[in-house]
Amino acid sequence: MKSLLVGLMVFIFEKILIFSNLKKFRLQNRNVEARSAEFCTLNRGDLLQVPRTLFIHFGIYLGNNKVAHLMPDILPAIFDNKCLIGKVVTNKRLILGVLAKVASIRVDTVQDFAYGGSIIVNPMDKSFKTKPLSNEEVAQRAEKRVGATSYSLLWDNCEHFVTYCRYGSPVSFQANKFCDVLKKIIRDQRIVVISAAAGLVLTLCVGLGPFTILPSFLITFTLWMAS
Repeated sequence: MKSLLVGLMVFIFEKILIFSNLKKFRLQNRNVEARSAEFCTLNRGDLLQVPRTLFIHFGIYLGNNKVAHLMPDILPAIFDNKCLIGKVVTNKRLILGVLAKVASIRVDTVQDFAYGGSIIVNPMDKSFKTKPLSNEEVAQRAEKRVGATSYSLLWDNCEHFVTYCRYGSPVSFQANKFCDVLKKIIRDQRIVVISAAAGLVLTLCVGLGPFTILPSFLITFTLWMAS
């Protein structure tokens, strides 16, 4: 009786697993179909926005399922292999590119550009004071800049690239918000006290020396003068 009951429970459990996996597979297919339908409505010159882990990424749609976007990437600084560099930029490549300030404006498929995220089309048209240029001019501007480019997290990023192409003026609202937050932090004089205390603790733990005293003094002094 017990073995029959256990067997029945195992049978039911297996059916539940099969059903749940089938349902999950159907949902994934529906999402892919919905995204494909969404991609079909894109127009050449559209500004695309997709959320990433720590930031929002931007690109310009060129038509034929292609997107031009500025991507920090460490590989071009290390290898000349175009096939290897042409693969989708992973988060590790991106972060190392940010640190090395190495980037390029590259053309990828919409799917690779989205990197699993949902796409928003022309989100800045309502908030940007300047009217967008014609879609064809936007796309041509993006195509002309494809290739290696300078990069700065605050002054020359993917948002600067797309706003230059679509509105004629390089602007990054993300960078501006970050700077505003940084200003608020610097203006808080408690940060000065914390940095001074941290420098004192570091000096007591490591000992007196130029590698402990100078950074602690300079950081505290800079924060004090900027506050």
